[in-house]
Amino acid sequence: MVEPESTMKPVRLTARGEATRARIVRAAVDVMTVKGVAATTLDDVRAASSTSKSQLYRHYADKDALVRDVIEHQAEDLLTAQGEQLRRLDSVSGLERWRDAIIQRNTLRNRAYGCQLGSLACELSDQNERARSALAGHFETWRGLIADGLRRMRDAGKLRCDADPERLAIGLMGALEGGYLLAQTEGDIKSMRIALDMAIDYIRTLEV
Repeated sequence: MVEPESTMKPVRLTARGEATRARIVRAAVDVMTVKGVAATTLDDVRAASSTSKSQLYRHYADKDALVRDVIEHQAEDLLTAQGEQLRRLDSVSGLERWRDAIIQRNTLRNRAYGCQLGSLACELSDQNERARSALAGHFETWRGLIADGLRRMRDAGKLRCDADPERLAIGLMGALEGGYLLAQTEGDIKSMRIALDMAIDYIRTLEV
């Protein structure tokens, strides 16, 4: 009898096994970014990662398991890139630096202006409940980092006492994700900057 996934013990990998698994995930990210999740097959990933079929299936028995690790990889990459800056966020100037870092990072990604998590959410949320739940958790973490920074601003007396960090964080995330979509469809980062500028300008009206 197969144990439920929640009770199965993780397989302990050797250093070589960890390297192979990481190579598979990185290849899957690259292929899925270009082809989309639905159109990507395990054979595509096997070819892109230069692994044998037995190696691939030793790590990933099915595509759903690989997709879960792709989500985790993309979330870790994004939150690592922004996390340190957001944990120090305590001013409108800090919000502007965060905006500039996002725009610069996207500009350097060979015109791949879509959001690493948003693109996955658009494709998977209606098709895969487990993936939707994982993505929702990562978005909540992301939004929470922004809200915590805004709360520090309010608690330090830099924002009006009636400023709502949670609502403002949702507004910023909406502007950011909308900006990602516009930048991706237009092939230009300008609309993302405008969307974020308008959200930050509103927060500036709440400064004390």
